[in-house]
Amino acid sequence: MAEVNLINVVKRYDDVEAVRGINLDIADQEFVVLVGPSGCGKSTTLRMIAGLEDITDGEIRIGGDVVNDVPPKDRDIAMVFQNYALYPHMTVAENMSFGLRLKRYPKAEIKARVEEAARILDIADLLDRKPKQLSGGQRQRVAMGRAIVRHPKVFLFDEPLSNLDAKLRVQMRTEIKKVHQKVRTTTIYVTHDQVEAMTLADRVVVMNQGRIEQVGTPQELYHNPATRFVASFIGSPAMNFIPCELEETNGQLRVRLTPELSLPIPDSRRARYQSLKSNGRLLLGLRPEHITEMRPHLGPDVAPFEAHIEVTEPMGMETLVYFSVNGTQVCARVNPDAGARENAPMQLAANLGQMHLIDDETGRVI
Repeated sequence: MAEVNLINVVKRYDDVEAVRGINLDIADQEFVVLVGPSGCGKSTTLRMIAGLEDITDGEIRIGGDVVNDVPPKDRDIAMVFQNYALYPHMTVAENMSFGLRLKRYPKAEIKARVEEAARILDIADLLDRKPKQLSGGQRQRVAMGRAIVRHPKVFLFDEPLSNLDAKLRVQMRTEIKKVHQKVRTTTIYVTHDQVEAMTLADRVVVMNQGRIEQVGTPQELYHNPATRFVASFIGSPAMNFIPCELEETNGQLRVRLTPELSLPIPDSRRARYQSLKSNGRLLLGLRPEHITEMRPHLGPDVAPFEAHIEVTEPMGMETLVYFSVNGTQVCARVNPDAGARENAPMQLAANLGQMHLIDDETGRVI
């Protein structure tokens, strides 16, 4: 078994606490992605798991064994870096087999492992080439192959796609997912790109300022964020946050956005928000896809309103439109043929069945 457990792990550089007592359990064969902005502690956490950074406090277990004082070479992990770090004078096969040759594995086993990894990664026809003869994506596959042939307990990926262009990154995301489906090894992957996190992970760990904000499946984080930070970081374009107040009018609970605009809260949300009527500092969170052009049969939780469109961004299969609510910019997704025009009014509809109310002081989703 190759589960990984982080127990109250702290990393401190003099007076700076880079990782602040995090706890995380990663199951055997699970693909977990650590995601967050620069400086959030995700790469430091990965390097502590690898043994490349000493931990200040806490405990790290791999396969049930405490590895705090175990050197990296004895942790039975394989790491794929942003930099491919291939030896230029060696062929692909020699690069992939280098670690096994150092450990004096039998030649027949080395050959079998290299050929199997090359088959999985679709680079069998590249084994005799040198790195300079390969594209960026092919070099990244070789770096992955070098890790796969070791049959480690855990794969660690540190922003491996950062050096690739946008199209190749999409292709390599798919390749990495395919490889994990074939080689069911516990995998911990670090990225600042939330799209990578959402498309690759069994579970996503969102980090911010050295702490874990939330852990969950991509769908859980997208639809049920625990904090404003998670709600804003996961999803593109980001969730809209509009200052609001709750009020009750003629027995109906409403969310007031401006003196002229208030929207009815669905009955399904009434019990959750009923006690918040007097709480003033609230934000209404709505994702852009939950604000669309007004059209028939949108459902019972949809509230119509008019907006003055300021900017349109045609995206082909959809158009993003931007307007202001009491000084706050709001983004909506509409159909390309919905007739959105800049500096013109438009009838929109908000799906309040997908709303979130956020405490503006604590940043917690209510």
